[in-house]
Amino acid sequence: MSGVAVVTGAGSGIGAAVTRGLLDAGWRVALAGRRPDRLDAVAAGHAGALGVPTDVTDPGSVAALFATVTDRWGRIDLLVNNAGAFGPVGTVDEISVEDWTATVATNLTGSFLCARAAFGAMRAQDPQGGRIINNGSISAHAPRPGSAAYTATKHAVTGLTKSLSLDGREFGIACGQIDIGNAATDMTAGVEAGARQADGSVRPERTFDVRHVAEAVVYMAGLPLSANVPFLTITETTMPWLARG
Repeated sequence: MSGVAVVTGAGSGIGAAVTRGLLDAGWRVALAGRRPDRLDAVAAGHAGALGVPTDVTDPGSVAALFATVTDRWGRIDLLVNNAGAFGPVGTVDEISVEDWTATVATNLTGSFLCARAAFGAMRAQDPQGGRIINNGSISAHAPRPGSAAYTATKHAVTGLTKSLSLDGREFGIACGQIDIGNAATDMTAGVEAGARQADGSVRPERTFDVRHVAEAVVYMAGLPLSANVPFLTITETTMPWLARG
């Protein structure tokens, strides 16, 4: 299956890898992100790519994104809700209200705004339906020390995924989530040198090639709407999140 996709946070990291994977699989892809130069770099050489500078925390900007896509291609078959930020690091009493609010705005409200716009378009179009894939995190299951803002938003994204999946049934809208641990991106660049563990120690952790995340998303996106992957977890094999310690 292929069609029209929107990928947020498409200018770098996981979003860029997913965008390229979808384009290679025959999708037309609208790349949403804050930096036009990065969107252009990812889109270069792909006739089916459309860069749309977007601030996912701004309702007007999100509305303009989806209007641009439907004006260009007539429908939306897939939203990959990927835009996010790790936010402040520290114990909860060390996190400023401003940093908390900014993390919630990007990771949670941004995902809501984009899902809201995509859901409305998918519900109204003919033929009806589509798919939303939310980027969760291993933090949706188990936090790292000092990550209250990030972890709370990723737990909330899981709730959003479940609600979208339930509410979308009537309209042929499927929703799933991919939870990723230690894919090699700028966000995880420091873990190979040393990441803080639950016992307070700092130990290096391995990463895995981000292209495998893209392959997983392309698989999820390529299913017929009669099938869905509600949750998919992909991590570096030795990542220490399953064990105590």
